[in-house]
Amino acid sequence: MVTMSCRQERGYIYIWMLFAVMLAGVMLAAAGLIWQTEVKREKELELLFAGDQFRRAIESYYNDSQVSGRAEEAGASRYPASLEQLLKDERSLVVKRHLRRIYPDPMTNSYNWGLVRQQDGGITGVYSLSTGVPIKRANFPADYIAFEKAGNYQGWKFVHAASTAGGQEKQQAEGRGNIQGDTPMPGLPGTGFNPLPQNQPAPNLSPPTGNDAF
Repeated sequence: MVTMSCRQERGYIYIWMLFAVMLAGVMLAAAGLIWQTEVKREKELELLFAGDQFRRAIESYYNDSQVSGRAEEAGASRYPASLEQLLKDERSLVVKRHLRRIYPDPMTNSYNWGLVRQQDGGITGVYSLSTGVPIKRANFPADYIAFEKAGNYQGWKFVHAASTAGGQEKQQAEGRGNIQGDTPMPGLPGTGFNPLPQNQPAPNLSPPTGNDAF
């Protein structure tokens, strides 16, 4: 009888151990899913930040074209032919930088961006090449309300508003390869862009240093 009782106790202990292992596995899987979701949300905020910086730089380039009139005189586009022209605008005697650096796409971890171009080749906007489905579906800044209906991240197109008023646009992908020395997604103080709902803290983005300043 004593032997039978010991065997039963061991059986119960074994069953409880299996249950505990299964419960721990379920909890770890749930924690992993929550972590992945939070990481994706952070990347979405980084994409909103980077895309907005490109759009603002394109708008600045366009406004300079309007003021100087050089684009019309030369028969060129009012928009940049490449993203590099946003870094170094040599259309006037004083070189101007509309953009601090070419930001990487946080959704693909690459410098390959989809480009929205006019028929004359001028770049009017950028978008991520990721086909992932966004988590964020609401509370976008006013300029990006249309993102609420996007089926994937390629639908988040950061386009200069004036470019949508006239002419057909085409889209293409541009590759830049790996760029050494760039720090992904630094914060830019004073940009006025806030992709976050009110009272929500900003993502932990390291500030630019060294040669990144204007």
